[in-house]
Amino acid sequence: MIKNETIVEPNKVKSMQGYLAPAVREMKPSGIRKFFDLVSNSKDDIISLGVGEPDFSTPWHVREAAVYSLERGRTKYTPNSGIPELREAIADYLYTSFKVKYEPSNEVLVTVGGSEAIDLALRALITPGDEILIPEPCYISYSPITSISGGVPVGIETFAKDQFKLTEKALRDVITPRSKILILCYPSNPTGGIMTYEDWLPIAKVVEENDLIVISDEIYAELTYGQKHVSFAAVPGMKDRTILVSGFSKAFAMTGWRMGYACGHQELISAMTKIHQYTVMCAPVMGQVAAHEALTNGLEEKDRMIESYNQRRRLVVKGFRDIGLECHEPQGAFYAFPSIIATGLTSDEFAQRLLFEAKVAAVPGDVFGLGGEGFLRCSYAYSVSQLNEALERIGKFLRNL
Repeated sequence: MIKNETIVEPNKVKSMQGYLAPAVREMKPSGIRKFFDLVSNSKDDIISLGVGEPDFSTPWHVREAAVYSLERGRTKYTPNSGIPELREAIADYLYTSFKVKYEPSNEVLVTVGGSEAIDLALRALITPGDEILIPEPCYISYSPITSISGGVPVGIETFAKDQFKLTEKALRDVITPRSKILILCYPSNPTGGIMTYEDWLPIAKVVEENDLIVISDEIYAELTYGQKHVSFAAVPGMKDRTILVSGFSKAFAMTGWRMGYACGHQELISAMTKIHQYTVMCAPVMGQVAAHEALTNGLEEKDRMIESYNQRRRLVVKGFRDIGLECHEPQGAFYAFPSIIATGLTSDEFAQRLLFEAKVAAVPGDVFGLGGEGFLRCSYAYSVSQLNEALERIGKFLRNL
């Protein structure tokens, strides 16, 4: 007969904090995901304007191309840089759409989303202590990725009065001998701001004078209203200084596919590819096949989706103004960035109360860095009925305040 014996567990480690890298230990969780998780875990009838994701499904023929590739057994590794036909399609598309010419064989790298491309670019370029200049409010990942790569993020505040454009003076004011990289995100997440060719010229002058490298996140390039996107890489003299980052998530409704790319000088792309080889090897082949189909046969659907966003943009901006919130007109992306300063609440207080009292989820502007406090990011990539209901709830919430 086996006797019951007390099982003695080895000493447990009380905390792993001391083992973590300092940059990771000090990193704050995503402010966007915080509100997304609150919505996901709630049983209430919440309308979410918080996540920057198209409400369209990926077009059927794009999904079908991926399914067909699976049926044919196309399930193996691809070249590290991506399948040649996709790299060629990307180069053709960028030249046709934005007049930037890249050599597919050595200046284009297919990545796991645009986020990987940004990570690779920063890790390939940063020497510990380098200062990375970041116009803010901006996409929340730039600063944390900079920090864990050993760089020093330096925010550059932009303002609603300037339509959240980066100005020459603001850029010059933060430059020091340790400045190395300028990260750009236009059209802007979260503000919807854009930069014109005339806006870029003085910025390009500062970049050249100070020998900066630019990472230009152009994931929303297709989503402009009233005027065409101008890539920073298309400005004379800037192509070799610029790593152009983009992908398929926003304009092609392919967020879950995680398909992105980076284009630039062959030496920069080669350095990024070395890191890519050791980390993810290659982007999934099924996603690459789908991305190729989107570029070659999906441009009409893309344009129809963009026109729908434009209609919703006008609806939302007018709606915010009608209920008493000042809101600059976004010229790109699919976000409105209304001011809530007049309410006397902080961005976080407003977003929290709006969620729990009005059942509308939006992202407080302060999570996007300098200049974000006093604003609220609201995506209008949702149905018109949802947007109308959200505006009605927000209006009632404001009246109750």
